[in-house]
Amino acid sequence: MSQAEAWELAGNSIPADWREVNLMDFCYPKQWKTISTSQLIDSGYVVYGANGKIGFYNEYTHEKPTLMITCRGATCGNLHVSESFSYINGNAMALDDLAEKQVLQKYLLYALKTRGLGDVISGSAQPQITRQGLSSVKVLLAPVAEQQQIAAKLDELLAQVDNLKTRLDTIPKIIKRFRQSVLAAAVSGKLTEDWHATKSLSVVVTIGEVASDIRYGTSKKCDYEKGNTPVIRIPNIDNGFLNLTDMKFADFDDKELNSLSLVVGDLLLIRSNGSVDLVGKTALISEKDVHCLYAGYLIRIRLNQQLVVPKYVLYCLQSSQIRKIIEMQARSTSGVNNINSKELAALPFLRPSLQEQTEIVSRVEQLFAYADQIEQRVKDAQSRVNHLTQAVLAKAFRGELTAEWRAQNPELISGENSAVALLARIKAEREQIQTVKKAKM
Repeated sequence: MSQAEAWELAGNSIPADWREVNLMDFCYPKQWKTISTSQLIDSGYVVYGANGKIGFYNEYTHEKPTLMITCRGATCGNLHVSESFSYINGNAMALDDLAEKQVLQKYLLYALKTRGLGDVISGSAQPQITRQGLSSVKVLLAPVAEQQQIAAKLDELLAQVDNLKTRLDTIPKIIKRFRQSVLAAAVSGKLTEDWHATKSLSVVVTIGEVASDIRYGTSKKCDYEKGNTPVIRIPNIDNGFLNLTDMKFADFDDKELNSLSLVVGDLLLIRSNGSVDLVGKTALISEKDVHCLYAGYLIRIRLNQQLVVPKYVLYCLQSSQIRKIIEMQARSTSGVNNINSKELAALPFLRPSLQEQTEIVSRVEQLFAYADQIEQRVKDAQSRVNHLTQAVLAKAFRGELTAEWRAQNPELISGENSAVALLARIKAEREQIQTVKKAKM
């Protein structure tokens, strides 16, 4: 189904003076010789690969900026415009010999973005777009003056959309910093300063002083299909809680089941990982988790809950103050970062009264819930903005962005300026080019 037919089926219509035209009627898609990465040099003419610039070469294939389509790999169908004097590698299809007096390059770029090229991608193991596949691609062609208007309006509107995306993308970082500042205030006592005038002050203790047991997990091999007991692994440790959607299993004897059991309020911490950012990442065990055991790269902290509120200790371990200590101790040049039980037991933190710990947890949860609401609103806004680009493109190629302009400039879209006349000139030029080529043969 063509783009025009799809819009008509959806109850939309395109301007009467536009025409749908085959891509290969006004350009010649071509794959140029592929240069291997070993042939690239440090400077010279820019080389474009499947998805943008990949290096330099001592020759160029295209003197003018050229529209290209990624024709191999995961990004198949992406669109780029090359710089002047560049080499377009064989992983991209160059739209050569564009009838640029009749079809503006920027207009064609937007037309193809609107249409999309998913329907001409073939191959499963290695997605690709072939010249034969592009032979079925059709685009909507407006008169040249209107092409200029459409391209200019889309440049302006999509720049505003990109600016909005950029601004939205900065908000999650701000929220992350907000959460860290909340934790910093919580574990330093600043979040509950109003308590200290009438209540007892905090004391500095270590994890070992408030833990009744610190124990490594099982080294037993786990399997997705075999075994009766689910085993928590590194991928299951989320941001303060467990994600049990991807579980492996193993069988254990009674001794192991008892020694590696979990109870509500236990903390599970990643003790060893190639990424130092993951070492020390902690989850709090809830009622839904206690049927599991845990793997050897994790360490269980069983807390004395007469001394501490488990979620308060979780917040301490998540705070930037303790994260810095953990990362400093765990960082290794061997590729595997690790914190052992003695180092973990020696981690210091501020322990206020149980009553104040409970109040701190409550205040942190309220502030985090507020941050979660903002974060969700941002995600919703990002989703709407991501759809906005395609919505703007669709409006442009239904003629809605230039409806007023067409009404004010009928002479620029009719007669010799019409799309019909445009197609006739393209056909005449193509025939002339073919005649010249045959004469040279």
